[in-house]
Amino acid sequence: MKQIGHTLNLDGHQVYKFLNEAAALLKTEEDIITLIKTPDRELHVELPIANDKGEMEIFLGFRVQHNNSRGPSKGGIRFHKNLTIDEVRRQACLMTLKSAFLDLPFGGSHGGICCDIKTLSSNELERLTRLYMSKIDCVIGPQIDIPGPDLYADYKVMSWMLDEYSKRHGFQPACVTGKPLELFGSLGMEESGANGVLAVLDEYSKHKPIKFSGLKVAINGFGNNGTNLAKVLSEAGCTIVGVSDSTAGVYDSNGLDLSDLIEHKLVKGSVSGFDKAKQISKEELLECDCELLILASIPDLIDETNAAKIKAQTIIEVANAPITKEADYILESKGVNIIPDLIASSGELVVSYFEWIQNIQKFKWDKESINTELVRILANALDEGLAVSAENNISLRKACYVIALRRLELATRLRGFQ
Repeated sequence: MKQIGHTLNLDGHQVYKFLNEAAALLKTEEDIITLIKTPDRELHVELPIANDKGEMEIFLGFRVQHNNSRGPSKGGIRFHKNLTIDEVRRQACLMTLKSAFLDLPFGGSHGGICCDIKTLSSNELERLTRLYMSKIDCVIGPQIDIPGPDLYADYKVMSWMLDEYSKRHGFQPACVTGKPLELFGSLGMEESGANGVLAVLDEYSKHKPIKFSGLKVAINGFGNNGTNLAKVLSEAGCTIVGVSDSTAGVYDSNGLDLSDLIEHKLVKGSVSGFDKAKQISKEELLECDCELLILASIPDLIDETNAAKIKAQTIIEVANAPITKEADYILESKGVNIIPDLIASSGELVVSYFEWIQNIQKFKWDKESINTELVRILANALDEGLAVSAENNISLRKACYVIALRRLELATRLRGFQ
């Protein structure tokens, strides 16, 4: 395949490196892997708004639709001051791989606005969100691309996006997911990330020697998702020995007082200053003495500089791409078990899929059905990944990428892109 014009650098990040490894194992033709790695469409938008003082500010927004060979694109919206188009591309690629690995009828997408949400008032954020939706509206729709919440985008943001889209297309709740229940969001969404991790861990424990009772757990990323994870795992019998947020960490080898810590976090906005545990840095949290380390914050947390210092026997990637390719090799050589992001961070994606289905069907599912189906999909996917891993003597991560790529390649060929 000869590419005409400018080509993108799609080999530098670990996501593409892992994908290239899977392509080598499957002996995928170079033309096909290039086609799969290259985004279908990228939209860059200029977002000028007047702030509360009446001053003009200009923001940049992006939406990348990575691949639609297996269905409409699906992916999050994030607000971050350091957001770049390269990061959006990587996240969109990961969404494609997740959906393919889980065998969901979606492609992958991602988007967001480069802004510091902490400096915006609620009114400014609403105006910015609505303007962004109006600018990407031309490439959004229930059968085209379905945005969902991601970093600093919550149910309020998705409500504004739904309303803005509906002004032009009529009321179509299936155009976004992560909505409040009153606007036809799904039961089980709020705890979907935590329930997904618990389901994966429970299934994983049937194959590996992991016991929940007394299991020492450290959580990097004590936001909403991390807090829910701590609660769910504690109720399952685990001992939460350490947590960290964007500013600090706390550690107690005997177990943290979760109720007091969560109350402190709500009042102070951080775990910093919590006097019932040892204060540590967020970097030290990664290297603390624990059996299970949960990575639930940002990409590239563990690299070649700290991988050898990790003490955890098992790592769960609740965040997207938190371990670099170089660190992955170091950890694998140490015998650390890694449950990769393609499955461990997919609870919200699965329940978003359920929300989309309910909106299209105009029919509500009960919570028991949602949780039952969530466990079934994740358990089946993990079992398939572990089977491919054992059959080919490769890591679980490589197995997940192999399964995802095999499905993407088949769909690409069947649709005639040869």
